[in-house]
Amino acid sequence: MRVAYRLGMRETDVVIVGAGPIGIELAAALKQAGMDYLHLEAGQVGATMQWWAPGTKYFSSPERIEIAGVPLIVHSEEKATRENYLEYLRAVVGTHKLDIETYTRVMRIEKDADGFVVHGARSFHGVGGEEELGFDPDALGALEPIRARRIVLAIGDMHLPRMLGVAGEDLPHVSHYLGDVHQYANQPVVIVGGKNSAVEAAIRLFRAGARVTMVHRGEWFDPDRIKYWLYPEIEYLIKKEKIRYIANANLTEITPTHAAIDTGESIEARFVLLLTGYVQKPDLFEQLGVELVGDDRKPRHDLKTMETNVASVYVAGTGSAGSQSRTKVFIETSHVHVDRILASLQGRVSDVTAEDYTLEES
Repeated sequence: MRVAYRLGMRETDVVIVGAGPIGIELAAALKQAGMDYLHLEAGQVGATMQWWAPGTKYFSSPERIEIAGVPLIVHSEEKATRENYLEYLRAVVGTHKLDIETYTRVMRIEKDADGFVVHGARSFHGVGGEEELGFDPDALGALEPIRARRIVLAIGDMHLPRMLGVAGEDLPHVSHYLGDVHQYANQPVVIVGGKNSAVEAAIRLFRAGARVTMVHRGEWFDPDRIKYWLYPEIEYLIKKEKIRYIANANLTEITPTHAAIDTGESIEARFVLLLTGYVQKPDLFEQLGVELVGDDRKPRHDLKTMETNVASVYVAGTGSAGSQSRTKVFIETSHVHVDRILASLQGRVSDVTAEDYTLEES
């Protein structure tokens, strides 16, 4: 990786923003191709997985979420956990000797006649998770800018919680993130949501001894959106009244001791978990003039090259899907992005199709 300097700023061909799995896989490909690039990440590699609850397992089998030709070996041939995968990402970085500038947050990117100027700052956490809710950009120290010809935004799509806008949502016992389950033992907990994260939280908290009530705006769970090994378990626990389930209900207010729903009931709650999904922070797309389309505000891009409507700005991984209301883009369907982007950067068109990589999600 060659880095030039001009008038107090570094100069490179490509800047990759984000060091999740696909950002790392792309960096390995660019390095192998001998391309000039810099790789920036606001936190540690795999920052999104850092705020997942300890022990969380992936939907997909290990071979489907392997990257950069490095095998993902999991004890007893099980699904990979959050901890397994973070360790694996560190191993991939080490194996390929990738130089990733971690704890370097991209604050803004300016486009001009010569390309792009990337302005960064020294940061203390990744983009996303509970720390993002209190993020203060003025507290960060600016770094020297970087001049680049091309930009790849591999920024992910889970940056901020999908807020409900109800009274009490900001109380200290309310969270949009599942923490270590030990803290909920023997406590009354209300969980709002009906997708995979809410179901997994309900089962794990029940097993830790919590008294769990689930509030769901729907009639029942969509089995296609729940990990296949969890669906029969939640079905059984609700049927046996070990977890209370309230369907067709919406949260209206949270107090220090209760959670009120629109049926008129007030439910005792020492903790309230609002597991209603997450949204993407589109700041960098907006600064660059990338068009955001549809309800999910998906960045407009060419599927053959992953180049956005702004020339020389590319998008990779789940960041290409915006704020996914129904997840269709994930690690195993994004490997193809790497070859498409590399080909375009080299002035050719990739002949790799999605079918070469995509398998039915496990």
